[in-house]
Amino acid sequence: MDVFEAIKGRRSVRAFKPAPMKEGDLQKILEAAQMAPSAGNRQPWEFVVVNDQETKQKLVQATRGQSFIADASVVVVVCTNAERCASRYGDRGATLYCIQDTAAAAQNIHLAAYALGYATCWIGAFDEAAVAKVIRAPAGVRPVAMIPIGKANEKPNAPSRIPLEKVVHEDGF
Repeated sequence: MDVFEAIKGRRSVRAFKPAPMKEGDLQKILEAAQMAPSAGNRQPWEFVVVNDQETKQKLVQATRGQSFIADASVVVVVCTNAERCASRYGDRGATLYCIQDTAAAAQNIHLAAYALGYATCWIGAFDEAAVAKVIRAPAGVRPVAMIPIGKANEKPNAPSRIPLEKVVHEDGF
């Protein structure tokens, strides 16, 4: 699939069919995440793959009831290990670069999953401490996004976008 097709075609899906992922597809998706750019190649990401239904239900509770998460084939909890960036870039690495880097990895997950025929949704509304407890995150590892992945059971319309001429500025504002 062409990357522009994936960018334009991908949607946030909040309804999944009860279907397992094809063997090897999750590995391809995680490899795509790993190929994301990162500041100083520090690669601060950690990925927790949640298959267990009971654990998915605990994640639903941590998202204040976004029940569709439990219907996905898997949920990838994208975490950042801030120390990997802080060791080279100090506070800016720990508070900004590690977040930017994991966001790039998360975007690769979305695009790779879509290219393989799966649906995803970026989940950022959650109780961070509760998710960290569910996944047993070690000290210094922070969950920053959850991505349910599965076969879509809906086909959302394209969302509207602010026209480029309103958000693109040449040589400053």
